[in-house]
Order: sequence, then C-alpha cells, then structure tokens
Amino acid sequence: MSLVLGVICATFLCYIGYYWYKHVQIGQKLSWLPTVRGWPIVGNGLEFTNTETLLADITRLIPKKEKMVYLTHLGISNIFTTDYDLIELVLSSQSILKKSSDYRYAKNWLGTGLLTSDGGKWKSRRRITTPAFHFSILEQFVEVFESNGNIFIEKLKKVVDKESIDVYPFITLYALDVICETAMGVSVNAQKDANSAYVQNVKLMCKISLVRTISVIKRFDITYPLTLDYYREKRALKQLHGVTNSVIDARRSTINDDIKTEVDELGRKKRLAFLDILLRSTTTDGQPLTREDIREEVDTFMFEGHDTTASAMTFCVHFLSENPEVQKRILEEQKEIFGDDKFRPSTIKDLHEMKYLECVIKETLRLCPSVPMYGRHVQEDFYFKGNLIPKGVNIVVFDYGVLRDPDYYPNPEKFDPSRFEQVDGKRPYQYIPFSAGPRNCIGQKFAMLEMKSTLSKLLRNFEILPTVPKHKLILVAEAVLKSANGVRVKLATRKW
Repeated sequence: MSLVLGVICATFLCYIGYYWYKHVQIGQKLSWLPTVRGWPIVGNGLEFTNTETLLADITRLIPKKEKMVYLTHLGISNIFTTDYDLIELVLSSQSILKKSSDYRYAKNWLGTGLLTSDGGKWKSRRRITTPAFHFSILEQFVEVFESNGNIFIEKLKKVVDKESIDVYPFITLYALDVICETAMGVSVNAQKDANSAYVQNVKLMCKISLVRTISVIKRFDITYPLTLDYYREKRALKQLHGVTNSVIDARRSTINDDIKTEVDELGRKKRLAFLDILLRSTTTDGQPLTREDIREEVDTFMFEGHDTTASAMTFCVHFLSENPEVQKRILEEQKEIFGDDKFRPSTIKDLHEMKYLECVIKETLRLCPSVPMYGRHVQEDFYFKGNLIPKGVNIVVFDYGVLRDPDYYPNPEKFDPSRFEQVDGKRPYQYIPFSAGPRNCIGQKFAMLEMKSTLSKLLRNFEILPTVPKHKLILVAEAVLKSANGVRVKLATRKW
C-alpha cells in the first residue's frame, strides 16, 4: 500500500513539476503584461478559493488602465482581460476556437459535444445543431414554454402574499422541465418532483464540474479518484446517461413511424424535439450520428440551457422588485399586446413584440451575466499590438468586468434598460453575455424567447415587490452566476 501511495505521490509531483516548468516559460514570454506574483506550484490559486469573493477578486486584480493581467493557477497560465481590442481579436478569430482547459471537467458528462469539442469535430457539430434553432423550430417550442409556465404560475400562487420567498428554486425547476421537453421530447416533471434522481444528479454534476476547477486534489485526474466526488460523479453519470440513452433508443425505434410523419392524427404539424433533429442528421460523410454522438449534444443542450436561463430570469425578478417604474412600463407593453385577456397563451408574434421586456432582460444580463467569464486556449503564437501571446496560455474573457466597466457603460451599477433602446454607437464586442463570434451561444434566440414567455406570464399574474428589509444579493461565480443567499422577493396578485 505504501509503495502504491509513493508511486502516486511521485507521479503527482512530476505532473505538477511539468506544469510549473511550462508556466515559467510562458511567464517569461508574457513579461510585458501586468503580473500578480504567485506562490510556487499553486501560483495565484490561493486568490480564488472563495466563490463568494471571486468576482470582486478578479475585478481588483485586473488593472483599470491596462485591462489585462497574467495569473497562474496550479501551473495553468491565464490572461484575464476586459480589453475590448483583445476580446474582439480572440472572439472573432477562426484560429482561437479551442475552449480553455477548465472545460475538460465537463467532458465526463458531456463528452466532446458542441461546448467542449474543437477543430473539425466542433465545426461538424455546429453545422448539425444549427438547424435546431431555426425560426420554424423555435416557434414550436413556444407551446412548451406555455404549458410548463402554467405549472410554474400555479406553484407560485401557493406562496403569494408571503413576506419573503426565494424564487430561484421555482424558476430553476421550471427551466429544467422546459429544457428536457425541448431537448428530448419528454418531461421529467421537475416542478412536480424536485427530489427526483435526475434533478438531483443534474445539480450534482454542475457543482462537481465547478469544484474540480479550483480544488488542488480534485483538479488532477491522478488524485481525483482519492475523493468522494469521484464516486458520486460515477453514480450520477450512470443515471444521467442511462436516462438520455433510453430516450434516444426509444425515439430511434419509432423514427420510421413517428418522426417521418410530419402531421398528427388531427392534421397538425408535429413538434420536433432537439433529439429528433439529431436523429435525422448525418456526419460530413453521410453517416447517421451514433447514440454517443447524439447523447453528447442532448446532454450539452441540457447543461447549457437550464441553469443559464434560470440564472438570468431569477436576477431579472430581483431587479424588477427594486424598480417598480420598470415593472410598470413592462405591464403597459403587455396590455398593448394582450388587451383585456391576461390569461391568453403567448404566440411567437407576441414574444417578438415585447421590445421593452427584451431591453430589461438585456440589462439584467449586463449586470448579472449568466456565465461571468469564459476562456479560449491559444494553440499558436500570435501578436497583439506588437506583443507576443504564446501558445499554451488561456485567455479568459471576464465579461462580468466588461459589462460593468464605466469606459463601456456610463454609470454601470445603475439598472437602466433604456441603454438598449438605442443600438447605434454600440460596438459588437462590448455586450457579450452570450459570447460573440464563431463560438457564440447557439441557443441565444431560444433563451430569449423562453425568458420573455416566462417573465411575461409572471408579470401578468403577479406584482413583484421587494422584501422588508430589502434583500441584498451575494453574487457567487459557480458554473453559472448565482446568489449565495438566494433571490428573495414578495409576490402579490396582479390587478390587470
């Protein structure tokens, strides 16, 4: 036993030593950058152990003038930046497409799907998945937003007039129901059974994917099996992959009878799930996708699509509780669209007419972007304004900092949806909560429609009020941006 532990420790130290040597080489080439001196081996890792202070810590470390800083974490070299020119160069590039190394911790769950793949496989998957977000497909999903939204409203009616409720659990379960039904064509009934194994394992995998990026022991594959999370992950993935595989097999077995039949028995066009589109798709050489190929994309859609929209909608509810004048203006827009019938189901035409609500959602995402930072891995040396950026470094776009930078947004801490009523003069890489360029968020139109549908229904049924005393958010950078102490508001029945 002692011999085995000795071999593991020796291998681990060699692994660390290699990364440290690599970091020293990269650091020498980046001597032109502002740098925060770190400790041997761990680098600046001790700066980033508390998720509740992470955003403030990174904001503090990035110089306001240079807008970029070189930091290391356990031998991984990173340039954190809010510099517009560097962000534009990186995000618009056709050669800097590989995601940063931290994304690998999601691969056990997601495989090498659209989020985690690169090179030819990423281009092929992007081509295959793009039709799933065509207008005609998105229009069919409005029905899913509506039916699950009705359950959401009924759940909230049970807590109306309470002095304080945390809206996040309600919203995240609703979002999970929506994403399951649109992705796989089946309902997991998360809103009716929050303790189901599927719901709990999705939450667990989101948490583990984050924890592995900051934990010294869990970060490395050689030491990760020494932790309990390793075994929790294996159990969770067995259940999650089992559910996805069983749905794929069931849908594939009926493809000839069901998917190829374009209308149902009443002559209505059938609604396609994301899974159905993948079952119809082929690779570049004309071969159908394998079960594993399809599972990777369905699971990716699940991972990216439920927590991000839930985060945005939850923070939007918070800002509406604190800004009654904004809430009033949204209501005026809703009355113009729905007239006297506040219970009428939304159509896609209605959702497109909600221009001011869209501005409110955009302003919410400016202050609280669902993904507060994201990275690219540099695979070839390149020059930025005459300075070398070497291969092997991660460039981390700190969009939370960009979106609160007074150089880009005057009076940035103020919640002001009118910023987005005028689009003239705004630079394309200044507003990046959905990223930008060739690897932008493929599902952003889907997300916007879902958020509009949900918030519209919420505001037509309830007035959103602040708690007494007012709830103060504690922002934490997990897999997505959340509030450590929840998002608490008071709901009152809306008088239409």
